[in-house]
Amino acid sequence: MKFIALIRGINVGGNNIIAMSDLKNAVSKCGYKNVSTYIQSGNIIFESDKNEVCVIAEKLEICILNTFKCNTKVVVLTEKMLQAVVKQAPTNWNKEDNTRKYIAFTIPPVEVNEVVKEITMRGGVDSLKTGKNVLYMSTDLNHLTKSGFNKLASKKIYKSLTIRNYNTVSKLLKHTELPE
Repeated sequence: MKFIALIRGINVGGNNIIAMSDLKNAVSKCGYKNVSTYIQSGNIIFESDKNEVCVIAEKLEICILNTFKCNTKVVVLTEKMLQAVVKQAPTNWNKEDNTRKYIAFTIPPVEVNEVVKEITMRGGVDSLKTGKNVLYMSTDLNHLTKSGFNKLASKKIYKSLTIRNYNTVSKLLKHTELPE
């Protein structure tokens, strides 16, 4: 079965720097097959005979800690789960417009409703839609500095999210669909 792992907080702002080739090798040594990475922000595509995403996530977290001394969280999705995330994105996100679009994936045991309680949105600037274990957050680019989403990074719950640009998630999905 094909899986996608989203590693939180590596290669961001000069912190937790891990070369994707090293990460690919480490994940392969953990017993996963056909491992590939997508861009530098900790996106891994691989295959496993196991199908429990929580068990795989925990194994990857231990692997990353032991190999790179990086204590981070990992969200694991099946290819079908990632397809659903992209499909459920707001319909207007596929149009070229003046909006910054992010998908925030919750890290268990945190649930979407817990994150929503911590978000302060600015009317006319921010939009929010929720899905299963994800939040679809968009901001008008003309008012980025006024966005309420900026305050989320200072909240404790922020460490229970891994966030990807919508275009990155869409391209990651296309990358998973490529023939081996």
